[in-house]
Amino acid sequence: MAVTVRRVYDDPAPGDGTRVLVDRVWPRGLTKEAAHLDEWAKEVAPSGALRTWYGHVPERFAEFRGRYLAELDDPERHAALDRLRRLRDEGPLTLLTATRDVEHSQAAVLAEVLSESGEGSGA
Repeated sequence: MAVTVRRVYDDPAPGDGTRVLVDRVWPRGLTKEAAHLDEWAKEVAPSGALRTWYGHVPERFAEFRGRYLAELDDPERHAALDRLRRLRDEGPLTLLTATRDVEHSQAAVLAEVLSESGEGSGA
């Protein structure tokens, strides 16, 4: 099934399917009602230390991606990642993030992982 990535601040689209926020912290200035979320999967977000180190500097994205994939291998994150896989298998899934540069975000990495992996496979 399709996995897309969008900004949480954008209006919902008809084809979004299940909308899941994948940021660790709640988006600034956004109410829960305005977010139109189905779930908030903060457990699958990058650690605070990794997020701070990355700082959304595009030149660091390749290293960020590698470090984040390593974090996703942590057994504590498997349940959250498996939940996203189940949602993906049920229909369209939209991963939401507050970052302006969605192409260089954890949501983009997650979409890649979910698009490449089958049911029950690792990150």
